[in-house]
Amino acid sequence: MSLALTLKTVAGYAGHRPALSWDGGTLSYAELEAQVRQIAGALLGRHALRPGTRVALAMQNCWEFLPLLYGIWRAGLVAVPLNCKLHAREMAWIMSHAEVGLCCASPEIAEALSGPDLAASPLPPILTTGSKDWMRLCAGPALAGSPVAPDAEAWLFYTSGTTGRPKGAILTHRNLLFSCHCYYADIDALGPRDCILHAAPLTHGSGLYALAHLARGSHNVVLEGSFDPERVLKAFARYANVSMFAAPTMVSRLINHPHAGSADTRGLKTLIYGGAPMYVSDLKRALALFGPKLYQLYGQGESPMTITGLDQSMHGDSEDARFEERLGGVGVARTGVAVRVVDADGVDLPPGEVGEVITKSDCVMQGYWNDAAATARTRREGWLWTGDLGALDRDGFLTLKDRSKDMIISGGSNIYPREIEEVLIQHTGVLEAAVVGRSHAEWGEEVIAFVVRRPGSEVAEQALDRLCLDNIARFKRPRGYRFVEGLPKNNYGKVLKTELRRWLDAEAQ
Repeated sequence: MSLALTLKTVAGYAGHRPALSWDGGTLSYAELEAQVRQIAGALLGRHALRPGTRVALAMQNCWEFLPLLYGIWRAGLVAVPLNCKLHAREMAWIMSHAEVGLCCASPEIAEALSGPDLAASPLPPILTTGSKDWMRLCAGPALAGSPVAPDAEAWLFYTSGTTGRPKGAILTHRNLLFSCHCYYADIDALGPRDCILHAAPLTHGSGLYALAHLARGSHNVVLEGSFDPERVLKAFARYANVSMFAAPTMVSRLINHPHAGSADTRGLKTLIYGGAPMYVSDLKRALALFGPKLYQLYGQGESPMTITGLDQSMHGDSEDARFEERLGGVGVARTGVAVRVVDADGVDLPPGEVGEVITKSDCVMQGYWNDAAATARTRREGWLWTGDLGALDRDGFLTLKDRSKDMIISGGSNIYPREIEEVLIQHTGVLEAAVVGRSHAEWGEEVIAFVVRRPGSEVAEQALDRLCLDNIARFKRPRGYRFVEGLPKNNYGKVLKTELRRWLDAEAQ
């Protein structure tokens, strides 16, 4: 069953209700359904895309995202949402790897993709939102749509790997519908009088949760542009029964805003957070400000938003002797989801012992696009090996201990050291480089690079910054450099990043 058919159903019985609002207007469910049908018709007609073709969405938060997403599905196509923070070169690589047939982009991103430094890159046609071509897309011949198999590809979610090259997790319509059903079972029952506020990127978690709300006739409100705590607080006062997904850094900025204590937040129903660890002290402040309305999720792009959860009642149970310990964890397995902690051979470990977290459900990806080797390593007998290290207690509560892939999470965005290291060693004066994360009060972690110069070479921080800005997204750029004589290594020549972190800890003392 295509996800687009859920919209068609709602438009039938609640067509008059608001489906999508932004600063410039509102679309009812009937209007959204009509636009989706026209976009689908234009994609297959004017743009001559064949069912199964991948369409990139290189878009900042804007109202056009959701009509386009559902138009893609109505036409039997596959969506490839791109992180708008990525460098144009990174977007170009993903679109080439995914064999994208069309890219729909926000004006700023379209301009970056059209720059002279990408002239030699094999980019697909780019359609800019707000342009005449976009208007034609929204005025195509209406297409009612045809049945799509539940296991057909729906969303190609690109998530970086330890090799530095992104991998495309294939998410099917079944995967995403299962995620929606888990939302209703574990987080909230939804209906036409509910609302979701999109302040986080629609290309990631917030967009995935739009699916659950659109399928139940709820109101989607898009805050266009970058995250602004004051706008969010005003929206809590303006709308009723509001849910919102946020990275922990967004929650931190929200609760530390000068108006947080005096703002009218009665309209807030559920604040869902995830994607990175959150300080217990911040959680306590959020609970004091908003009440027990928080839900923590643990998931990955390979099992979107759906592995474990710490629900509202668990956040509110301050009388529990293990309350703070539970706040520091990531909850219990979601409805219909199996979670285990195992050793390297896949044998279950006793409660409290640390091992790799693995999960199995209808939410687990089909595999990685064009990467059979990575799929075989990560998806074994239906189980997703997350690469995260954690421990389960006797009651089934999961606590994450470390990230086996050395991933850095800064501001809710995943950053993989290897891809930064590969850029740094392009400098002729750099012999070796190693990147680790350092704790940061606001962003969770910040990137620090350890650099070994070649003998007799001079390397300036400004030159390394310029190299990074020319090749990777700005948010991945190191926030500090340490020039060292050599990197600590084990007997096999592997860099000991735990030792590098100790060096940083010693600096802070």
